[in-house]
Amino acid sequence: QVQLVESGGGLVQAGGSLRLSCAASGSIFSINAMGWYRQAPGNQRELVAVITSGGSTNYADSVKGRFTISRDNTKNTVSLQMNSLKPEDTAVYYCNANLRILPVSRDRDYWGQGTQVTVSS
Repeated sequence: QVQLVESGGGLVQAGGSLRLSCAASGSIFSINAMGWYRQAPGNQRELVAVITSGGSTNYADSVKGRFTISRDNTKNTVSLQMNSLKPEDTAVYYCNANLRILPVSRDRDYWGQGTQVTVSS
């Protein structure tokens, strides 16, 4: 059983910062990409940032220069440092990991339960 547990959401004023963290645990053979997605009310879930096992990163245009994703492969964790937050960043943020539980199993996506980020103007 694989679990992704997020932490670090909350309420912050515009211009402020938050740091989200996510830890993957359970029967894990290897983790490929890890990332963060978000979903605001009435909107579809969208990619915020992703990082490969080798450290390559990709960001949504709306967060480039403000958010930084990082991971610790030894601890199976991924973090998202969010600076200069804007009200439009308000959403539920979900951690995602594409991983394999056995050497011969397929790669699969796993999701955290989500953490609320609210940015007040």
